[in-house]
Amino acid sequence: MSTSLQRRHIFTHVILICLSLAMIYPVLWWVGASLKSNQELSMPGLFPAHPLWSNFSKGWNAIPGHSFTDFYINNFELIIGLLFTTVISCSLVAFGFARLQFRLRNFWFAILMLTLMLPGQVTIIPQYSLFHHLGWVNTYLPFIVPHSLAGGAGGTFFVFLLVQFIRGIPRELDESAKMDGCSWFGIYWRIVMPLTKPALLTVVIYCFLWNWDDFFGHLLYINSVDKYTVGLALRMLNDSQSAQQWGQLLAMGLVSIIPSVLIFAFAQKYFVEGIATTGIKG
Repeated sequence: MSTSLQRRHIFTHVILICLSLAMIYPVLWWVGASLKSNQELSMPGLFPAHPLWSNFSKGWNAIPGHSFTDFYINNFELIIGLLFTTVISCSLVAFGFARLQFRLRNFWFAILMLTLMLPGQVTIIPQYSLFHHLGWVNTYLPFIVPHSLAGGAGGTFFVFLLVQFIRGIPRELDESAKMDGCSWFGIYWRIVMPLTKPALLTVVIYCFLWNWDDFFGHLLYINSVDKYTVGLALRMLNDSQSAQQWGQLLAMGLVSIIPSVLIFAFAQKYFVEGIATTGIKG
């Protein structure tokens, strides 16, 4: 390797390291601040001289009558329901658009794509009015039912993603299955679903990340503390004390992002594979 090329590589790595440090600094400050007292937060320094590990235990039980264990259980109950309904409904709709022939198929698919351009703020009031009249406020139904109909947060995007992936699966597999007496549902369940695993895992990752961090939707429909999710619990923790313990609040905020970080870290391979292979034609 020539000297000029080596210098170029060194310069590139130095720039990338500096940018990485600049991007990770807020996270390091967050970690350090979660171990500080209120007095230390106003002092310079990234990490405290005497870390207060008790911020995590006190923050975990800071809300009277509840702990963050309850809120984590609520969050996971909601997320598991959303993941199951989203995968089934979006894959069924995508299979229909990608494989079945019916009247105005392209028209309805275009209408579906147009909903991507519709701002979510436009539908907040009519959706809330509908769910209120149905008696679904303060339940998880306003989240689970739309996802079971290929709607909800990201539903249209998931359908589009899966349609592009399914179109890349050779149709000869469908014809072979039909000759063996397989129905359309059998083709969907036994052939298409296993082959779309990378795209389905991408849908699961996206759905988890978007709904785990959905504060506004949870705030809008959930009123009972017994049904609060982690995001609402953090808001309640912020309002629950006259003398705010910022270290405890920051510690619980740090704990709240752990599931999202772990999901992305361990499933990154499938996430990249699902995005990279979407749209590849067989």
